[in-house]
Amino acid sequence: MDLIALAVPFFLLALIVEISVDRLKQTGYYRSNDAINSISAGILSTSTKYFTNIIQWIILGFVLSNFAIIDMQVSWFDASLQGILLWIAAAIGWDFCYYWNHRFGHEISILWAAHAVHHQSEDYNLSTALRQTSSSFLFSWIFYVPLYVIGFPVEILVTVGAANLLYQFWVHTQHVNRLGVVDRILVTPSNHRVHHAQNERYIDKNYGGIFILWDRFFGTFAAENDADPVVFGVRKPLQSWNPFWANFQVYNYLLFDARQARRWQDKIGIWFRRTGWRPADVEAAFPKHPTDLSQFQKYDPQLSVSRRRYVLLQFFVVILTAMIVAEQYATKGAQAVLVPCLLLWTNLYTLGLLNEGQRHGARFELLRLLVVLPLGLYAMHASLIIITPTAGLIFAIYILVSGLWLRKN
Repeated sequence: MDLIALAVPFFLLALIVEISVDRLKQTGYYRSNDAINSISAGILSTSTKYFTNIIQWIILGFVLSNFAIIDMQVSWFDASLQGILLWIAAAIGWDFCYYWNHRFGHEISILWAAHAVHHQSEDYNLSTALRQTSSSFLFSWIFYVPLYVIGFPVEILVTVGAANLLYQFWVHTQHVNRLGVVDRILVTPSNHRVHHAQNERYIDKNYGGIFILWDRFFGTFAAENDADPVVFGVRKPLQSWNPFWANFQVYNYLLFDARQARRWQDKIGIWFRRTGWRPADVEAAFPKHPTDLSQFQKYDPQLSVSRRRYVLLQFFVVILTAMIVAEQYATKGAQAVLVPCLLLWTNLYTLGLLNEGQRHGARFELLRLLVVLPLGLYAMHASLIIITPTAGLIFAIYILVSGLWLRKN
């Protein structure tokens, strides 16, 4: 059972409710461009995992088959007292490993390069929860190896991992204030707002997934302070609505520093040293200026009303496409969704350009509509994914309407 897939309708409903509350109270916690970018990053993350998750499952399956200390059976995890205690042990074990995965994701440069995507949003709302990286498959699985060595079955770990991720959705909100004693035990919206801050007092704090007790025990806890309101985002702003660049940004400036460094030790070490470390020669030649949060301004390029409406139309198409691709993947596997994913990713890319107000955005979008999409549909049909006449007519109308609308603005 895929808990994340089952939760998608809940996610969408919760987003609609929070956006409605935001509009009603005029709190300004949502901007359409930021929310679209966050959800786009989440869609990119989910769809790339169709092809990358196999790497970690091969490795973790090998560990479980060859190094497990206890040969645990799925049948042990039943409704008996022993079964419930085993479920609790698996959930706590996962959250403990998550704490260290999350903490090192902030403290080691190459791991931060992957995780930074989740922190780039300069707003904080439920859409931020969906903003996920596409490159976590490279290293994040390493932190859960101990659970496989103990012998927890894959099915159990997948379930508690999904439950852990689901729990974290609701804490990405500004509509819930402090919760008293609950804030001392669990990760809550107040605790997690601290984690998403770029204020000095909040940097590298509150890593827990469900339990904030890990942070209290290991000295990484900080409480939200009204005297120092949270400023969301990262200290090197993304300043882009491109979900692909969001995933590459930190890798790019690490690569820049590695190329500029003279010593080979530094060229390699920069990737694995603490986040923010730079070789002395690079820092001298390309100094970074301290962040002044009093001058902080959110990235917010302005668009015409017509262009904003066009972006919203295409974002609806992206959501619909992502849901269809997810269903196809669940029933037919990765090979059936390769071309649809390429079409989806192209749409995400041009959507980002349009949202930024880039001059060449409209040209790229026309190229997508008139060349990439027809070629993709032809490739799907050639690979025996039947495009019915009705579907073909719908695509034709979509291309025509989109093209005409785009040319008018």
